[in-house]
Amino acid sequence: MPPGDMWSTYRVAAVQSTPVFLDRDATVEKTCSLIARAAGEGARLIAFPEVWIPGYPVWLSGAPSAVLWGHEPARKAFRRLVANAITIPSADVTRIGAAARAANAYVVIGVHELSGGTLYCSQLFFGPTGELLGVHRKLKPTYDERLIWGQGDGDGLIVLDTELGKLGGLLCWEHWMPLTRQAMHEQTELLHVASWPDVNETHQIASRHYAFEGRTFVLAVGTVLRKRDLPTDLELLREIPGEPDDLIQRGGTAIIGPDGEYLAGPVWDEEAIITTEIDPGLAVEERLTFDAAGHYNRPDVFNFRVNRGPRHVAETEVVEARAANERGVSVSGD
Repeated sequence: MPPGDMWSTYRVAAVQSTPVFLDRDATVEKTCSLIARAAGEGARLIAFPEVWIPGYPVWLSGAPSAVLWGHEPARKAFRRLVANAITIPSADVTRIGAAARAANAYVVIGVHELSGGTLYCSQLFFGPTGELLGVHRKLKPTYDERLIWGQGDGDGLIVLDTELGKLGGLLCWEHWMPLTRQAMHEQTELLHVASWPDVNETHQIASRHYAFEGRTFVLAVGTVLRKRDLPTDLELLREIPGEPDDLIQRGGTAIIGPDGEYLAGPVWDEEAIITTEIDPGLAVEERLTFDAAGHYNRPDVFNFRVNRGPRHVAETEVVEARAANERGVSVSGD
């Protein structure tokens, strides 16, 4: 719960829009404009979809040849994606932080994050001072997404203490991972950003279930994208079938209360900023009957542990090998 007056209400916003696909700089510029617009509507928390910058890799399911080994058009699309990913720190992160500061709002935004040579599907959490407060990386990319992204780790299962209440987020199919959900529920979220490519019917169900199970307000955010929004100079994207006005991603953005009921939306097929007023006391009321990490839990029956250490396998192996060598111990397995 927020410190001080837990009964004070405030406004939140979920941004359903179209990225400038595979163009990081232009999408960051659009992001800053959208943050300002949402703040103009009074939002204290502003949420964006999964990999909003610079767009979800729709060719994975849309282009038949995307998964072919060594396929040159797929290599070119991946190259463009890497070139337009976000790195931390960077001028792009600074620009988004400045927009959050100007808006005096928390901002949660999905990005392709490049670290070393690996892309991650990440959520960035900015505070109203413009500071980057945390990064969550998707724990397990889903199916063909594994051609694009590496795996996150427990270090990113963050819930932030804010003056609005405890704030967390997950990405897409993480909302169907029971232990991931429990790790978040244990931290007593009040506000949860569920970032999706778009929020189709099954994603709506998962988001509403998460809100009910966690007794949390959920901002389920998706993208609107049409065939005409794709660059035409990449052969792989030209393989995606359809007419220019055909929808590839339909949005479906909604804000859901801690009882699993809609507070705003869902909104389909158009760009929009969806806002609603949050009453933190509603989460208190809902925990009377159910609290997955509290009185409705059975820690005497179930053991639950989360490894929150960052996953730096190669570095760990080097350190362990060096230490073993200094002790005169073989680590070869012989």
